[in-house]
Amino acid sequence: MPYIGVGFHILVALFFAVHAVRNGREMYWLMILFMFPLLGSVVYFFAVYLPDTKLERGMRKTVTAAARTLDRGRDVREAQKAYDLVPTAQNQTRLAEAYLNAGDTAQAVQHYDLCLQGPFARDAEIRMNAAYAKILHGQITDAIALLEAVRKEQPNHRPEQQALLLGQAYVSAGRQQEAGVIFADAAARFGSMETRVEYAIWALQAGEQSTADSLYAEIQQTMKHWSRDTKSLNSDLVKRLNKAFSGRT
Repeated sequence: MPYIGVGFHILVALFFAVHAVRNGREMYWLMILFMFPLLGSVVYFFAVYLPDTKLERGMRKTVTAAARTLDRGRDVREAQKAYDLVPTAQNQTRLAEAYLNAGDTAQAVQHYDLCLQGPFARDAEIRMNAAYAKILHGQITDAIALLEAVRKEQPNHRPEQQALLLGQAYVSAGRQQEAGVIFADAAARFGSMETRVEYAIWALQAGEQSTADSLYAEIQQTMKHWSRDTKSLNSDLVKRLNKAFSGRT
């Protein structure tokens, strides 16, 4: 029986030794593991193996998310402080973005409007962010005007995001046909998951059932080949797609 215990310790040490080699750990870990199989394995588990696991990474993400939830206003406070100390256009933009990320669309729109009166009035990124804030705040006409201006003057600045925002704005304004043209072009041009999802959702809501079904089947086929990380990265997008298609008859 003692030999069984000794053998188990060695097997555990071998397992961690393989992990150390595969992950490029320092060679002194091999000495520790084989000179002190039991104690070395315990130390390696807590010092190296556990922090490398997805469980540990998931715990860190959870803690970070919880901290942000408990202190949602931190970024806004820091941006406001920076702007109060140095009221530059850059800090005005930072403050507007902080309000947008915090979900305060009224303040975000107000500060973006101020940004659009300054030296960054023609900045494509700021105009797109301002348009997004206005979409969320219900100022659809103003958002469309900004996005159409960017699309005309700076068509090569993040064209995929331009198309998605403009298509969403058209949908909110009830301009379904124009939205369909935008989404169809974006899906054909970029072929990304986001453009195809937006096009599929539009088609479903617009009564284009055959197009919606075709896109949905194509997306489902693509998702079968996703890795776990890809699924996690696109989880919100997939939830939105499934919610839209869950009520199909």
